[in-house]
Amino acid sequence: MRAWGLIRLYAILVYVFMFSPIAVVLLLAFNNSQFGGFPMQGFSLRWFYKLAENEAIIRAFKTSFSLGLLTALVSTTIGVLASLALVRYKFRGKDLITTVLISPVLVPETVLAVGVLIFLRWLHMPRSFGLLLLGHSIIALPFVVLVVQARLVGIKREYEEAARSLGANPVQTFFQITLPLLMPAVFAGALFAFTISFDNITATIFWRPAGMETVPTQIFGMLRNSVSPEINALGFVMIVITVGVPLIAGGLARYFSRKKI
Repeated sequence: MRAWGLIRLYAILVYVFMFSPIAVVLLLAFNNSQFGGFPMQGFSLRWFYKLAENEAIIRAFKTSFSLGLLTALVSTTIGVLASLALVRYKFRGKDLITTVLISPVLVPETVLAVGVLIFLRWLHMPRSFGLLLLGHSIIALPFVVLVVQARLVGIKREYEEAARSLGANPVQTFFQITLPLLMPAVFAGALFAFTISFDNITATIFWRPAGMETVPTQIFGMLRNSVSPEINALGFVMIVITVGVPLIAGGLARYFSRKKI
């Protein structure tokens, strides 16, 4: 029992060490003073107002949101179709395709980013928004496939077979039976893909074209000059988005699970 108590204490200390910097950023985002430190000089929202007036940051937010939405759309569409093929059908090379789809999770992101960049340089293709979208979709796709496959395995084929026996064609069966039952996983996968894209910095640095900034790369660029209070406010917004979106995804998945089945 004493050993388990020491393990719990060690785990608590590890979590405190990991999340203390995040708590500091959250608190200093509301600091009235221009210089971060404790004790705080007062509570203020002025850094959030200045953040909203910064055109470079607003432009980065627009780029990140559009990139995240497109990544969610592309990776979720491909992930649903790929999962349907891998779970419902038998064909040669199935294990190989599964490995290829999941491999971006197994390969370090820096290695993947550099490898894709070198390959495109060999093809004489410049860095562009399309490349960034393709790269983010490749990174997010395995997570969508894993989530959708886990849901699809639990859906009985009798539902689809009953629809087919009543005269529905494969397309009608998918949109009227399979897809509604898959909606919890589709929503969760899309939101996870959006979060992965929105929060990505390692691959984005390698793939983004000159002059284009996302929110993580904008923060990285601002940190090279100085740690301004606006960075704390921007970090607060990023934490809320990257933590809130997965929580929403989990809540929606549970809600639709209770409602559909």
